[in-house]
Amino acid sequence: MTDPGRPDFSGLEGGVEAQAADAVRAVVSWYNDQLLAERRAPVPDEERVEELRDGRQAALADQQQLATADAEEAARIKEVYAARLKKLDAS
Repeated sequence: MTDPGRPDFSGLEGGVEAQAADAVRAVVSWYNDQLLAERRAPVPDEERVEELRDGRQAALADQQQLATADAEEAARIKEVYAARLKKLDAS
């Protein structure tokens, strides 16, 4: 039995769109962590900083694109970013 005073979110869709957003956020977070670590280095590698900024910017652009993406596009973005995060974590 459902409590009438409690909101019911069971009918909301989160599916692939939410998973795609989570995957993109995880990649953006990875870039943020790497940028912070590089900036804190005794001698930051400016070329690496620029590469990290570019990667983060691309991820943020895809994050914006998710706002209007259909389910098929969201699924593609989810797959791309899940693979990217795996590759980034391995490096």
